[in-house]
Order: sequence, then C-alpha cells, then structure tokens
Amino acid sequence: MLSFYLIGAFVYCLFLVYLRVKWISAAVQDRYFDPPQLTASLLIPVRNESSNLDRMLYHLGKIEEELEEIIFIDDQSEDDTFERLQELIKNRKSYKLIRSTGSGKKAALQSGVAAANTDLILTSDADCQWRSTWLEQMKAPFSDSSIQLVAGPVLTEGDDGFLADFQLLDWASILLLTGFSFVKKKPLMCSGANLAFRKSAFLKVGGYAGNEHWLSGDDEFLLKKIHQFFGKASTHYQFKKEALVRTQSETIWQAFFNQRIRWAGKWRAHQSLSHLLASVTVFLLQLVWLGSILFLFEGILGWAYFFTIWALKYLGEKFSLGGILEYYGEKPGESAFLWTSLFHPFYSLRIGFGAIFGNYSWKGRSIRGNVNFEVNGTDRRGI
Repeated sequence: MLSFYLIGAFVYCLFLVYLRVKWISAAVQDRYFDPPQLTASLLIPVRNESSNLDRMLYHLGKIEEELEEIIFIDDQSEDDTFERLQELIKNRKSYKLIRSTGSGKKAALQSGVAAANTDLILTSDADCQWRSTWLEQMKAPFSDSSIQLVAGPVLTEGDDGFLADFQLLDWASILLLTGFSFVKKKPLMCSGANLAFRKSAFLKVGGYAGNEHWLSGDDEFLLKKIHQFFGKASTHYQFKKEALVRTQSETIWQAFFNQRIRWAGKWRAHQSLSHLLASVTVFLLQLVWLGSILFLFEGILGWAYFFTIWALKYLGEKFSLGGILEYYGEKPGESAFLWTSLFHPFYSLRIGFGAIFGNYSWKGRSIRGNVNFEVNGTDRRGI
C-alpha cells in the first residue's frame, strides 16, 4: 500500500509537469491571426449589481470604442441596478439596457443575443476588468472562417490573504486544464466571463435549448454544442496575456463555496463518459490524499512516506500552477502554494458533496437540493 501511494504521487507530479510543458508550449506558439472585419457586441447580464456599476463602467471605458454595442441584460434584479444603470448610460450611444425575458443567466444571455445586431457576441460579467487590447485579441481568431467560438483566460483580482490566494491558484488550475483540453481538441470547459462566438453559430446550434433549466453552464454547454456541431476546428483558446480578463475574488468563504457548488452541480447534465470519469477521478483522488494521513500511525517509515507523498503533490502543483501564473505576470508566495496544496483536498470534497446534496444561495436566489431551476416539475429556486 505504501508503494502504491508513493508511485501514485510520483505519477501525479509527472502528469502536472507534462500539463505545464504542453500548456506553455501552446501559449508561446499560439498562431497569429489577421484582424477580422467583423462587428461585435458585448453582453453583460446583471443581477443585484448596484454596488459594482461605477467600477464596471470605468473599466468598460477602456474598450467601448472598439465595440458596436454593449448590452446589459437585467436578470430580475431586486435592488436598484436597473434604475441606476439606466441613468448612468443614458448619454452613451453604444450602450443598451434591456430586461431579460426569463429567469437566470441563460435567459438573460438569450435575450441579449436576440437584441444584438453584430457578427460576433462576447460575454462577460459585471465584476470584471478588461484590458484595452482584450477585444482585439478575442476577435482575431475569427479571421479563420472555421472558428466559431473563442475562449479566453480569467484570473481573480482581490485583496491579500489566503482566500484570495486560494482563488487565484484555483483559477490557475482551471486555466491549466482548459488550455490543455483545447490543445488536444477535446475542450472540457470555458468561462462566460471571457467568451466570444459567432451569432450565426449560436443560432445554428439552438443557443441554450435543451439545458435552459440548469442554473450554471451557459458557457460550457454552448462550447460543447458548437464543438460537436461544427467539428474540432471550430473552437479556439486564446492564450495571450492581452486577452486576460480579471474577475473579483469572493471576500468570504461561504460565497466562494456557493459559487463553486453552482459550477460543479451541472455534472448531472453531461452525457459523456469522459466527463463522468473525470469527475469521479478527481473525487477519488482527494480521498487518496486524505487517506495518506493514516500513514502517520505507521511509525517512522509511515511518516517518511506521508511527507514524501505530500511533497510530490506540492512540488507538482507549484511547478505547474506557478508556470501558468508567471505567464500572466503573477507570483504568489511560497506559503500560498503550500497552504493551498494542503487545503485543496478538503475543499474539493466540500464542493463535491455540495454539488450532490447541498443547498446554497447565489445573487439572492436560494437553491434547494439541486442546481437546476426545475426538477420533475418542481421549481427549486426559492425566489
């Protein structure tokens, strides 16, 4: 058993090294595209975002001249978001504010796509920051007519402290797996905070039809539909630093857990065996790490194995995630990697069980026992 754990930790470390090498290689060799002559709209769903509006409009000022339209879609806000935003943008011709025709982020985006009058649709969130080069980089791959969807990188921007560091490293792990899966032409996920697609492709695949009742997954479900319908060459990952979007990190643990449970809860909706196996593998891997604690009761040899196993885990994660963050100009301290490596198995199990059984709240909506809006005819939103 001791040897099994040691070999497993060594293989895990080597696998992370392999992922980093492949990711960095793809990033530095990312192909060049000529700027396409295509119009673009940016869609930003808003719900209870009154406190974020001034900050959001400040950052939008860096990119507004490059866009034909910036469309805000109010998703049944319960504060004064709609009224304040209406007043703030009344003199900005390229800005539009509409109300969603349904409930939830997918309905809001569907309403935004219907209102857009451009070739390309970009999506993001109200708590994001965009560089002045962002739109240019996200539009560029569409000069290749076979590309229908482009996903871009996202990292958190937040205060100091372990929670902020943990979220930054967690996002780095998402970028690592996302970029690698795109390189292998088997994209697993993407983020709606930094996504672009042709409006024609969205309409061709039926938008979010078939998964509207799932609270999360607007980005991932659309990615899978476009990839399946148009083929392997239809999706592209934009690695470039200039395409990076920053999103605000959560300030309390419970809000962070709620966010991740919302994301993880859509596992039921995936029909592919690869997704099921990936989810089960990740869950079991956390049990393996935690199971190694039993070695501490096996004497000096057990202690040696325990520390060797966790050292390999830490070194592999620091090398791989550190490489991704360094590429985007981030350098977390040693303690951030160490504490994140130790805490991550507990966090993963918390999110896993929460996605299966948990209740949570998100932007004023309370979800009871599941992440879909409706299960067997019963509304689960509690709004």
